Amino acid sequence: MDICLAAPADLPLLHRVIERAYRGDEARAGWTFESDLLTGARTDIEELHEILASPTDRLLVAIDDKGMPIGCVQITKREEGVAYLGLLCIDPQLQAAGLGRRMIAAAEDQAARDFGATTIEMTVIDRRPELIAYYQRRGYVLTNEKRPFPIPLDPPLEMVVLAKALAAPVQLS
Repeated sequence: MDICLAAPADLPLLHRVIERAYRGDEARAGWTFESDLLTGARTDIEELHEILASPTDRLLVAIDDKGMPIGCVQITKREEGVAYLGLLCIDPQLQAAGLGRRMIAAAEDQAARDFGATTIEMTVIDRRPELIAYYQRRGYVLTNEKRPFPIPLDPPLEMVVLAKALAAPVQLS
């Protein structure tokens, strides 16, 4: 698996991977599904293009040995020294093979290198304890902060905030 910055040509196939990972019946095969809590599309092509165009965002894509997108992760520069990690997914049929761990490591390094981040944070739906535990095993620590879910729901969902201190970026020679 290669991990690189996403290009516009990656987006149509990558969008399908994102939707399979987060929504629908196939998503249940993996960790990232939200279909028990949410319906509708997770994102759209226009939003992915906006991420690529933003100077404060990076979208990393995982490419398999056939040149096909199999996952992604987004990082966003927040305040000075802080980046946000989101939209992490791997095709549900390929999860549990360590690919997500590699994507997280690549995102953390990219955030440190491109944004000077010394801390990276993320939010997870509070009703996903198995996902929270996954990130804790990767060194993320629950903060006391909670944020409202971006879509009003009844009953409402909350997002817990996890954070991790970053090491200096790996210098490529």
